[in-house]
Amino acid sequence: MLLAIDVGNTLIKCAVFEHNTILELFHTEPKDIVEKIKFILASHPKIDVLVLSSVGNLDKNTFAAFKDKVKIYEISRQDRFPFQNLYGTPETLGLDRMVLAAGAVLEYPKQNRLVIDAGTCITYDFINEQDQYLGGAISPGIRLRYESLHHFTAKLPLLTKKQPENTIGNSTNESIHSGIINGIAHEIDGFIEAYQSQYAKFIIILTGGDADFLAKQLKNTIFANSNFLLESLNQTFQYNQND
Repeated sequence: MLLAIDVGNTLIKCAVFEHNTILELFHTEPKDIVEKIKFILASHPKIDVLVLSSVGNLDKNTFAAFKDKVKIYEISRQDRFPFQNLYGTPETLGLDRMVLAAGAVLEYPKQNRLVIDAGTCITYDFINEQDQYLGGAISPGIRLRYESLHHFTAKLPLLTKKQPENTIGNSTNESIHSGIINGIAHEIDGFIEAYQSQYAKFIIILTGGDADFLAKQLKNTIFANSNFLLESLNQTFQYNQND
């Protein structure tokens, strides 16, 4: 059994895998991660590998306490990835985006793929049917947009995400909800249409913490899977073990 851990900018997400099946999911804040791992390992004593990917600021020594109990495998740029990286600045490409691209290639072979990760940031990653990673885009996520409106204006309130009741907001709060949620939905649909002008056919994978929330707003056909990064971590590890 395997424990996959995704250290994001806001939360840490964990999944217990048996082969390619998720047995249990956990979310925690960075301050609670050690106790959470202790709990997971006690609940699933057959776990023998901890696979880690981090884009957050968590101290890597956090996991050292578990090295005598499980094998700790941190995904790095030195690992094998099942695609050719054509990014203009490959050294700046985030490991989370690389792992997502790997998962898309392994899960959906011989297809054009667009992966949209709706988390703290919204990232777009395109991998063509020749398994060439071409790049994509980065924009602020839902939470960042709400916080930006509050912090960089004098009077706009800090709200939490909510499905807008109407495109035309009839109050300041509803106007903020409409601007942010509808704005992101139009952004995503616009990016998809832009890719469609260059590629006749491709699959779209929507993932991240806000995937399920945003899926209802989009007009394009997508695969919404909020756990795709964790699944991709597992697949990337397995891919490297088969070297």
